[in-house]
Amino acid sequence: MSCCVTDPVSLLQDLIRCPSVTPAEGGALTLLESVLAPAGFRCERLKFGEVDNLYARFGSGAPHFCFAGHTDVVPPGDVTSWKHPPFAGVMEDGFLYGRGASDMKGSVAAFAAAAVAFVNKPGFSGSVSFLITGDEEGPAVDGTVKVLQWMQANGEIPDHCLVGEPSCPEVFGDMIKIGRRGSISFRVEVKGRQGHAAYPEKACNPIPKLARLMDRISQVSLDPGNAHFGPSTLAITSFDVGNPAGNVIPEKASARFNIRYNTEQTPDKLTAWLQSQIDAVRAELGGDFSFTASEGADVFLTTPGRFAEVVRQAVAQETNRVPVYSTTGGTSDARFIKDYCEVVEFGPTNQTIHQTDERILVAELQALTRTYGRILESYFAA
Repeated sequence: MSCCVTDPVSLLQDLIRCPSVTPAEGGALTLLESVLAPAGFRCERLKFGEVDNLYARFGSGAPHFCFAGHTDVVPPGDVTSWKHPPFAGVMEDGFLYGRGASDMKGSVAAFAAAAVAFVNKPGFSGSVSFLITGDEEGPAVDGTVKVLQWMQANGEIPDHCLVGEPSCPEVFGDMIKIGRRGSISFRVEVKGRQGHAAYPEKACNPIPKLARLMDRISQVSLDPGNAHFGPSTLAITSFDVGNPAGNVIPEKASARFNIRYNTEQTPDKLTAWLQSQIDAVRAELGGDFSFTASEGADVFLTTPGRFAEVVRQAVAQETNRVPVYSTTGGTSDARFIKDYCEVVEFGPTNQTIHQTDERILVAELQALTRTYGRILESYFAA
């Protein structure tokens, strides 16, 4: 590959062949650095704990545009179930197969190809950078969070950032993510008194009390949503008593549930709401209730404006399809980036992410590369 021309297809094949299952770097960041450095990018390898990360920047002027993504992937599972080996990067019938093809080595390859071509054009005077982590699919502790802290300490925070997560649910170009729901998990425990099932009056059964609470909260509408978010949702994920005996009333019961919340809620509001639900059940049935909360991700919204519209118009020009703005789905590293600059997400279709036979259409990868090129052209022209 020359310093000014990078083929996204062959680069993606090479990236897939790097077995970078979190937290292993697998050679993926080294490969990416070998493409960016000859093209004039200043590359910094940043290791925190066991996690390797890469920050690369071309130029030092403003405005500063950043591509963010990850080269780590989830495990492939049973490799014998794959049509092609998960780390072989095989092309067949117009598809490129492999773990990470869509999530998200495809976007990383397209980032690199588009950026290398763009920054080497005459007259470019701004900055294009890459924030590539090896810890997105894992705990997300030693990746983007710490790279951002390093960037802030070293004067490297961009003006705007695009995360290449696979954002399109049905067809390429149908969706741009401008926010994400928050996530908070709760564990509720009810303590009782163990006893023989034949003498329930001598015991204090915690199960009906906890069951009443779980039934109550599962029926509640937390909010109606708003212009950018659907209603907050609650999912009960476990109900446990740890009791192998059929003739024993257990001493305690516990349950877990997760709430994905919109901008109508905060962790404090949801915690207070749960306490009010517990108080209502306790007033009705009694019970020794306790709970803990674990905040997984903050809710955020990038209000549609000039930056989001630059991305939207570039997608529309490439695909003849106007993408919708959305805040659906799980979480991404954009939840960390939003504390530093405006951020949106756009990438390929997500129909095979984390699945056996994960793949991407070669034509889609090429279109994605052109789209990122259009974004850069429009962003810096404006």
